[in-house]
Amino acid sequence: MTEERPARPSDIARAALEAARAASAARPQPTRRRIAGPRRTWTGAGPGADDPQPLGRLVDSLVTEQDWSDRTRIGAVFGRWSALVGPDIAEHCRPETLTEGELLVVAESTAWATQLRLLAPSILGKLRAQVGGDVVTRLRVVGPTAPSWKKGPRSVRGRGPRDTYG
Repeated sequence: MTEERPARPSDIARAALEAARAASAARPQPTRRRIAGPRRTWTGAGPGADDPQPLGRLVDSLVTEQDWSDRTRIGAVFGRWSALVGPDIAEHCRPETLTEGELLVVAESTAWATQLRLLAPSILGKLRAQVGGDVVTRLRVVGPTAPSWKKGPRSVRGRGPRDTYG
């Protein structure tokens, strides 16, 4: 009798590999069908265009592609008003409209309106530095509006006739 030596791990792995190759060769190969659409190109180990992107980068590319840069700078004036002019000034006024480079700012009192008119050059400088020079070119400051005496669809100029018989 011949003694059988125990199987080595490399012999077992070699036998398993040969069995897998034989099973693969015996199986019919599937036909490849072309699926409509662009052909997928694989990227290497580095980041590719198909990889998940940071949200800020995606928003920036969308703004650039759609040519929304002017609108986003105008929106920054209204959205970041407190950060642009400072919390002390923003507490007492708010931007109302921005038309053709003229920013209308409404102050809470006539005293603050006067103060903002005096600070207009420095406010414009801050806006030019942080948002861009061509977005806001002029600053128009108005105080609070007086109450309206106009009631209903028809009215007369001035205060008009009033009931004086109490």
